[in-house]
Amino acid sequence: MSRARSYRDRIARYNERLNAFIDETDDVSGTGPCYGVKSNIAVKGLPHTAGIAAYRDVIAESDAEVVSRLRGAGATILGTVNMHEGALGATTDNIAYGRTQNPWREGYTPGGSSGGSGSAVAAGLCDVALGSDTMGSVRIPAAYCGVQGHKPSTGIVPTDGVIALSHLLDHVGPLARDIETLWQSMHVLAAWGNAPAMVPAKLEGLRLGIWTGEGDVDVTAPVAAAFQDAMGQISDAGATLTRDVSPPVYAYGKSRRAGLLISEVEGHGVHADEMAANPEGFSEEFRKLLDWGVHRPQEEVQAAYAHIRDVRTGAEDLFAEVDFVIAPTAPQQAFAFGQPAPANQADFTAWADFAALPATAIFTGLDGGNGLPHSIQVIGPEGRDRETLSVAAALEGLFGKPPMPPGFD
Repeated sequence: MSRARSYRDRIARYNERLNAFIDETDDVSGTGPCYGVKSNIAVKGLPHTAGIAAYRDVIAESDAEVVSRLRGAGATILGTVNMHEGALGATTDNIAYGRTQNPWREGYTPGGSSGGSGSAVAAGLCDVALGSDTMGSVRIPAAYCGVQGHKPSTGIVPTDGVIALSHLLDHVGPLARDIETLWQSMHVLAAWGNAPAMVPAKLEGLRLGIWTGEGDVDVTAPVAAAFQDAMGQISDAGATLTRDVSPPVYAYGKSRRAGLLISEVEGHGVHADEMAANPEGFSEEFRKLLDWGVHRPQEEVQAAYAHIRDVRTGAEDLFAEVDFVIAPTAPQQAFAFGQPAPANQADFTAWADFAALPATAIFTGLDGGNGLPHSIQVIGPEGRDRETLSVAAALEGLFGKPPMPPGFD
């Protein structure tokens, strides 16, 4: 049986439980990895919706550039996966396309907005899934679902053919079950050419800045304990740890508000015409968020853009002192649907989007108490995606590759 047919069998077997894939192609011709694609990324012949009901009948006439590159490299595109409406949210509880389940626990969010991508990869429904990341939407689902995910440096992977949330902050990145697969995918997505063999970095002597957010971010006790345990293993492997670093200029509440404001202002520009013509095609929550942003005073909007510029400039100062930064991926693990989404979900992830940095989320193990995945991220200097992935591969060697969730063998 071909790889693609094997995955199609798994989708047929498990997707009803998960609601990860929402539309499938009939492609079984590729010889390479099999991909799921977030539904804000155009796949020719499939609905191009961004999780928005108003676009249910919009059929992509051509592939997004990233999809075209994948097909050109021999990949099979299995179909599109679910997401939080308009990429503006963190649970993938979608009013139009349904709730996507976390494979580790039914009734729990896979994260957002690329929740279908995280769920599909974790349950073994595809080799790789593409997501988009504006303030953490590749890495948070990777963390909640216990897989690996990479947010590229700004501009390295094209966003042509992606229904934008924020033209300034959007990135397309892959999620997979191991760093080697991310490495191979990034060589195609970024048009780096044929991928050489992945060589994990040597941790001995590497200068790692440890970002805990202590005193500023409400990190849950299980995440804090798992992070400290992971730092102990990294230290024992020979890395030089600089404790309690903080990204210059980046300020949690101020930065969070700036990122959301820019996303809502730019997102309103993307959807304004359709919202005016077809308001019932958008949830009330989504419309309110975009309306809030677009009605903020202009001086507040300009200040938000200025803050993002300052954050990007300030990052250079930190990387003069350390080689890479290690942080929790999210301050909490996956949580049950129906609970309010924590406001601080993206406090550790948004910095890389603002500062144009590469960042890789890495599975570090399952919690001994609740059985849910833990994750850290390695953040590198701008443009050094290969080195960041190489460090991630070394960390994967310490912590092991993600297991398959029970019931999906």
